[in-house]
Amino acid sequence: MYFLGIDTSTTSSKALLIDEKGEVIAVASSPHTLQTPKPLWSEQNPLEWWDAVAASIKSVLEKANISGERIAAVGLTGQMHGLVLLDEVGNVLRPAILWNDQRTQSQCDEIHRRIGKEKFIQIAGNLALTGFTAPKILWVKENEPEIYKKAKHVLLPKDYIRYKLTGEYAMDKADGAGTILFDLKSREWSDEVLSALDIPRAWMPKTFEGTEFTGHITNEAASLTGLKVGTPVAAGGGDQAAGAVGVGAVEVGIVGLTVGTSGVVFATTPSALIEPAGRLHAFCHAVPNMWHFMGVMLSAAGSLQWYRDMLASNMSFDELLKEAGSIPAGSEGLQFLPYLSGERTPHPDPLARGAFIGLTLRHSRAHMTRAVLEGVSFGLKDSFTLIQNAGLGAITQVRASGGGTKSILWRQILASVLDAELVTVNTTEGAAYGAALLAGVGAGVWADVISACKASVKITGSTQPDLFQVDAYKKSYSLYQELYPILKPSFEKM
Repeated sequence: MYFLGIDTSTTSSKALLIDEKGEVIAVASSPHTLQTPKPLWSEQNPLEWWDAVAASIKSVLEKANISGERIAAVGLTGQMHGLVLLDEVGNVLRPAILWNDQRTQSQCDEIHRRIGKEKFIQIAGNLALTGFTAPKILWVKENEPEIYKKAKHVLLPKDYIRYKLTGEYAMDKADGAGTILFDLKSREWSDEVLSALDIPRAWMPKTFEGTEFTGHITNEAASLTGLKVGTPVAAGGGDQAAGAVGVGAVEVGIVGLTVGTSGVVFATTPSALIEPAGRLHAFCHAVPNMWHFMGVMLSAAGSLQWYRDMLASNMSFDELLKEAGSIPAGSEGLQFLPYLSGERTPHPDPLARGAFIGLTLRHSRAHMTRAVLEGVSFGLKDSFTLIQNAGLGAITQVRASGGGTKSILWRQILASVLDAELVTVNTTEGAAYGAALLAGVGAGVWADVISACKASVKITGSTQPDLFQVDAYKKSYSLYQELYPILKPSFEKM
């Protein structure tokens, strides 16, 4: 018995196959193209996703040398927040508007005006931000009225794939919350928000918990993919929720930390906790009847990549990090603000800028490299601090993934800055792996998601906080927190 996880990300569609022990059998992916027809716009063609998914499924079955008959269930995941509009017979009406599209600030302001910012946060668990789905719908209504008149269905990227696989209009509750059209506490569409925004309730699909089956493979999908007709398809979850399942961040106190180009802090919550000012994202989890906080910084390992490319392109990352290891915690007073792409958590500010602050004649390249590592770590700690202050309590373990956590030095800095054990795990395929586990739970191989993760996700390494560094970083972090408020007026003038 095998389980298939499908991840429709921005860059590619991945198909991942696991067995009943949670072992990865094969992986295949097919690339996507990205369109930016105007400044700040980011779009993709959903039909291209479907072609890529079909190709990846066929490829992964060939790699594993098994037939679609042996796939017990399929789980779905993918990029969150994107808008796919369909007409009454399921035809795509326009290119999908993606999570990183920035055209909708005026629509975000309008959402807050109609509902009230504080009230909206209490319903949806979030501020209205340009990345989310709701303002994209309003943008289409205001700017493409002829398309809007034809719209009958709203889906997210992975749920368009679900429609192509099963013929069903459905969505998981984690991704539903990410549209900001959800009532976070009730885990269902908010009639109040939909009414205030004049979005027809009939457009919104039925929602399911991550492990529930939402439909079955159709004859047409079977002929295109090699899967068996009637194979069940689980609801799954958005890429962050499914990725948390993939590393085992499914219990309170165990936090997922991704240090990729951007940085994500993911913390499971037992109830619908909300950060009062909306500085943290609060969504439903892919784990049934659980929720989560999420903090996002826009330039995590991307800061180190920029630093190396711009200022030390003749050196490898290993050489830079070896130098930085000789510098004491705190970089002898040098601070780095990692706002190279603006920021999202805890400062939702597209005008924020990056900076080195405190340079002296004593500071060397090694100091600057370490300051970059520390500044990103402080930025991630901002999310941890908000999570703890919002009522989650103690963080017992941090499960780290992403390219930045491959560095022993950076893992040590992170563990000491966060003052928590930092562990790595045996799974590296993230969201697709989590989607496959969710499908396995739906099929009854594991009793629940926690059991699936305990059976399949194993700790491969542990980094403990260095007590001396912990004390040094408390002082450095305190100064770091003072810098953005002081510099914000200057950023705006720039």
